[in-house]
Amino acid sequence: MFKVGFGYDSHRFDEKRKLILGGIEITDKFGLAGHSDADVLLHALIDALLGSVGSGDIGSHFPDNKPEYKNISSLELLKDVVDKIEAKKYVINNCDLVVVSEIPKLEPFRKKIVNSISSNLGIKADRINFKATTNEKMGFVGRREGMTAYAVVSVLEERLWEFFNWLDREGSNYDVSQRYNDSRPNNN
Repeated sequence: MFKVGFGYDSHRFDEKRKLILGGIEITDKFGLAGHSDADVLLHALIDALLGSVGSGDIGSHFPDNKPEYKNISSLELLKDVVDKIEAKKYVINNCDLVVVSEIPKLEPFRKKIVNSISSNLGIKADRINFKATTNEKMGFVGRREGMTAYAVVSVLEERLWEFFNWLDREGSNYDVSQRYNDSRPNNN
């Protein structure tokens, strides 16, 4: 089975914290308010991953009223979620990620963010797309009060993932109905 998950998160700026996105420190001049490290990008990704396998949301797994999650690295939360997905016999196929913020410019950090997420998800960097945009000076993001992030992910059941990898190795000319004893009637 092929599944898709969507995630969203937002945090307001906090001048007393470092800005962490995708597990990478972006600046120490300002960060985001939150119970954990407030990595808005990883929080959206975690919600998308949990949603893709029907496992609720980040708040139900890592409540912000639990002291053990105070200032925790969101990479630790992500690792736990990846373990949950693998336990359900799913493989992460790809991620499409967006951060919306007026400041700072994120282009210089794109490769580091993608590589961090890639290594923590255990997937190739070319399966992760990261975009950053502004909100054209509209709303709380436009007023530079905070930032938002969105994530879409796709996952596949392990056996389907293995089949596609096998098919990629063997070539698309192989008659898969013979290998998998396709019992559907032939209407020819």
